[in-house]
Amino acid sequence: MERLFTRTNIVVALLLLLLCAGQAQAALGKDPYTYFFNETWGDFSEELKTARAQGKKGILLFFEMDECPFCHRMKKTVLNQPTVQAYFREHFLSFSVDIEGDVEMTDFQGKVMPQKDFAFKVNRVRVTPVFAFYDLEGKQVTRYTGATSSVEEFMWLGEFVEKGLYKEMRFTKYKRQKKAAQQAQ
Repeated sequence: MERLFTRTNIVVALLLLLLCAGQAQAALGKDPYTYFFNETWGDFSEELKTARAQGKKGILLFFEMDECPFCHRMKKTVLNQPTVQAYFREHFLSFSVDIEGDVEMTDFQGKVMPQKDFAFKVNRVRVTPVFAFYDLEGKQVTRYTGATSSVEEFMWLGEFVEKGLYKEMRFTKYKRQKKAAQQAQ
């Protein structure tokens, strides 16, 4: 009898451990390289064609580097969230660009260069992270430097571009409007 009780306790403990591990995984979110960023061969002129064919609003480039703590924070607290991933996958093609990378890629105009030249020379990225949104012609329409303060702010940034509001105001104004609307409720 004592042996059965011990086995039962072990089984219950294992089940509880698995349940806790599942909850911890859900809290951590989903890998952004699998669920947020799209796969690419590094030809952004081709990615523009794909975005048009899929009815996307544009392309989002996440300029990052390995040693950037703010890049890591964005990936671990914002880009890993299923709601963020679903929204951005619906409206944009999203790609990561290593600002120190030597991997050759093709820019929106078809010019081949290393990622680091595309980041530094073409896009003037000096700090990371940088979120750069491009329209379906390859023209940069919005740029956000640094980590957002929250998932909510990042979602507002996506809405701001997806709705075309960059044509009539700056993101800071849109953000103030969103905060004011929340406080009015």
